[in-house]
Amino acid sequence: MIDPLELLARDDKWQLGCGDAIIFAPPFPLWLDAPGFWDEATVFQYAFGPLFTVSVLEDDGTELPLRPTSRRWTPAELTVEYALGDGGGATEVRSVQPGGIFASEWSVRQPRTRRRLHLVAWTAQPGPDVDASSVVWKGALAFARTVRDRRDVPMRVCAELACRGEATSWAASLSERTASQPHWRLAPFRERWRGAALPRDVRMEGLDQEGLLFAALHHAIPAAGEEGHASATFAMRLTPELPPAPSTAPSSRISGRSVAAGAASLGVASRRRWKELFARAPAFRCSDPYLERYYWYRWYGLTLQAVEPGLGNYAHPSVCEGPDFFHQPIAYSAPCHARELRWLDDPSLARGVLRTFFAHQKPDGSFHGRIYANHLAGTDFYHADWGGAVLALDDIAPDDTFAGEAYRALSRYAEWLLGTRDADRTGMVDVVDQYETGQEYMSRYQAVDPSADRYGWENRIRLKGVDVTVYAYSLLRCLERLAPRAAGSPGAAARWRALAERASDALRTRMWDAEEGMFSDVDPRTGRRTGVKAAVCFYPYMTDVVSAEHLDGLEQNLFDPARFWTPFPVPSSSADDPLFSAHGEWKGKRHACPWNGRVWPMTNSHLVEALAAVARRPGPHLREAAAGLLRRFVHMMFDQGDVRRPTSFEHYNPLTGHGSAYRGVDDYQHSWVNDLILQYVVGVRPRGGGVTVDPLPFGLELAQATGVRVRGATLDVTVAGDRVRVAVDDAPAREAPLGTAIEVEL
Repeated sequence: MIDPLELLARDDKWQLGCGDAIIFAPPFPLWLDAPGFWDEATVFQYAFGPLFTVSVLEDDGTELPLRPTSRRWTPAELTVEYALGDGGGATEVRSVQPGGIFASEWSVRQPRTRRRLHLVAWTAQPGPDVDASSVVWKGALAFARTVRDRRDVPMRVCAELACRGEATSWAASLSERTASQPHWRLAPFRERWRGAALPRDVRMEGLDQEGLLFAALHHAIPAAGEEGHASATFAMRLTPELPPAPSTAPSSRISGRSVAAGAASLGVASRRRWKELFARAPAFRCSDPYLERYYWYRWYGLTLQAVEPGLGNYAHPSVCEGPDFFHQPIAYSAPCHARELRWLDDPSLARGVLRTFFAHQKPDGSFHGRIYANHLAGTDFYHADWGGAVLALDDIAPDDTFAGEAYRALSRYAEWLLGTRDADRTGMVDVVDQYETGQEYMSRYQAVDPSADRYGWENRIRLKGVDVTVYAYSLLRCLERLAPRAAGSPGAAARWRALAERASDALRTRMWDAEEGMFSDVDPRTGRRTGVKAAVCFYPYMTDVVSAEHLDGLEQNLFDPARFWTPFPVPSSSADDPLFSAHGEWKGKRHACPWNGRVWPMTNSHLVEALAAVARRPGPHLREAAAGLLRRFVHMMFDQGDVRRPTSFEHYNPLTGHGSAYRGVDDYQHSWVNDLILQYVVGVRPRGGGVTVDPLPFGLELAQATGVRVRGATLDVTVAGDRVRVAVDDAPAREAPLGTAIEVEL
């Protein structure tokens, strides 16, 4: 059996969480070698830092240096080994527990020459942001601080710094500003240490609160015994002041709080909790170590960015797009999350991702681009494949109640989309700024306005977009399918069908360039295709819009090394685009989110799906190409090709495979991968009424998934060489040669 925690263990990561939206994932940490958590935590969309550090003192207050000698990370904990003084040592286990608890557990190996040691956990908070009246000793040092997000909206966070058992002494006081660094020599307590203790007072006097609030508590370690070991645990709890979320039907929790009961330590509890979380997904093993490791890494990433229901705007479980300023549910990525979470043992998590947006639908029918924890100001807008996600979820876990909810929300959204973005009734959907597609800085926008890259979220351009028209087509087909179950009106289904066919006709006629063999955006002012070659031009191949006549163009363009089939495919813009850059540069300057040539996992997810769809219908000869793209896609997301170091950056270099480490944003959930692995490596493709098991030819010795839940049944699938074996519940297993689909009716 695979232990995902051990499989993912490495020495170069630091991100910790437990699935409740309060995480430790600083994008550019400076103090990982300092004990505790001095770099910032993330509380919903807010940065809160520093938390605390730990210093080791002798009786007279002399600090003993802690020199880190090794660091080992798993999703559950970060373990750091230190050399301590002359011959001693210490082990620190850092973990993040449910309820916003950041724990630092210590095992100290004292030199026998020492009589007694003291561990002091302390923090330095920006004084003006702290409520002076909140700073109190109550068995823990408590204070409240106001933080602000990127929209400048405040939130009050209550913090408590505590140790397990009774603290020996404590103190808090104000100081004019000094460096906010985890060095004991900078803390005022260095000079106020008397009688082997802190002064046991809380002092908030002073002319003002400018500068820093220092707070510390201390735990004395008795003289070394026979083993020379002693232990201590410190923790800071961060509690955001948010109102309860509106009551809803019971939702499945993510963080698995119950399994911590009776654990020997918080680190042990964290490991047990994470093992339980991994157990909610189908077990997967594979002879390709990259596919195997990435599968489990992906479940780690989705869990790290998860949101527990119950507070503020989160009445349902959800998933954030990533760390730092992406740490909120975002519309562009929410359908990706739903596609992957549908494979867990409880479909309510996938439904929760979608319900989070449905619950806050705007009066005009549009969706917020972001759902912040405590406000809906400046949420922007993103086009997204809502229909495709709902249909994918319905295939694996049909539910008429949710189908009704989705139909009501998506029909309102469709009315808004068609009324505002296809007012001329062409069947093609407008893009009105470069940001709302999630794909800024591309030639496709410059084709209709040379100044498009200078506008913000201003709705100043107009482009009939291939990608958003495909999303609209998928949405309309979804509504057509849901209407009889949700609305009980055959007439509604017929209307959505007619609108879908209008979009389909527009894609085939207005957007298809037979000479170039590509679909294209359209300039609505002229009605002409722009001819800009971008990866999104292949999105129609995900649908039933395409037929055999479109295959030559797909192969001619996608598989051309001078256009899209780069060493690490697929670049977001064709390599022969005049503004193409493999290095993330736009007009000579490196950008954060350039789409003029970088490889975006979001796009690759679509393109694997597109190739696999074509291979099912008009182009079965493309089965190997679809498998090859998925394999190359996953292999790309390993740092320098090192199988021990999976990544999930926003984008990658199409020539070298280097990820966008300069962004500081790893563990970024902006695509779908595990859905592709289960559908096409293992071959489990849910459908109405059952499931088709038909793996693509990866040339693997072994690929196996057990505990795959589809429509109330449990499947175990084994691909061994050129044979496929499927067992469903207690029924006799069935076998077939690889390439022969096994149909299972459920």
